[in-house]
Amino acid sequence: MKWYHTILYQLILFPVPLVAGDYSSIVNQLKPNTITIIGETHKHSESITFFQSLISGHLKQNKCLTVGLEIASNQQAIIDKIKQGRAVVSDIEISSIIDHPPFRKMIDDLVKIQEKGNCLKIIAIDAGDDIDLNRDEWMAIQLADQIGENPILVLLGGLHTLKRVDWDTSMTEGSPSVAGILVSQGYTVRSYPQIWPDSQCSAGNRFIPADHPELPSLLNSSFISLMNAYEYKTAAGVVDGAVVWECAT
Repeated sequence: MKWYHTILYQLILFPVPLVAGDYSSIVNQLKPNTITIIGETHKHSESITFFQSLISGHLKQNKCLTVGLEIASNQQAIIDKIKQGRAVVSDIEISSIIDHPPFRKMIDDLVKIQEKGNCLKIIAIDAGDDIDLNRDEWMAIQLADQIGENPILVLLGGLHTLKRVDWDTSMTEGSPSVAGILVSQGYTVRSYPQIWPDSQCSAGNRFIPADHPELPSLLNSSFISLMNAYEYKTAAGVVDGAVVWECAT
C-alpha cells in the first residue's frame, strides 16, 4: 500500500476528533450486550464529528460495533447497496428534520470503513410511513434485535435519550422514549444527550456526569420545558451524563 493510500485510510477510519474533552469513558463503556444512545439537536455538524470520534475511538481497539441511525428502516436496503457500489448516499431518503450534508457525509464515511473490512454494521432503525407503530417503540424493537456480542452505538434526537419522564398525567398520558422502553425491558442502556444552552454557541464542549448538580436544570430547560412533565430534581436514572456545547471562553 502506498504511503498516501495509508494516510487516506487513516483519515477515513480514524477521523481527527475536532471536539474538546476526553470522552474515553463513553468509549470504554461500549461493551457487549449494551446500547449507548447519543442524543443531539439535529443539523449540528459538531454533533456528527463528536459521534464519529466515538466510533473511531472504539474501532481503534480492533473491536466490532453496530451503529444505529435515525433513518427509516425501509432505507436499509439502500444503505447495503451503497457498500456494494449499486447506490450512492444521495439515494437514501432521510427526514428533512434530520437531513443535512454532514449527516450524509458521515454515512458515506462509515460505508468506506465497512469496505476496508472493519467489523462495523450500520442499521437504519426509524419507523417510516409504512410502519403503523409509535416511532420510539419501533426503534426500541430494532435495537433490541441487535443486542449481542457487538455493542450498539446510536445517534438520535435528544428526547429519545431520556430513560424516565415524570409526566403530568392531568395534562397528558405521555409515552416512553427509546431509552425508557429498553430500560423497562431489562436492557443495559447508557444515554448521553448533547445540549446547546445557547443554540448559537458550539465552539467547545464539556462532559457533565449524571451526579453533577448542574445537570437537572439543563435537562429541564432543554427537554422538560417542551413537554407536559414535572421537572427533574436529579438526573439519576434519567441519563448517564451529558455533553454541553458552549461559546469559546
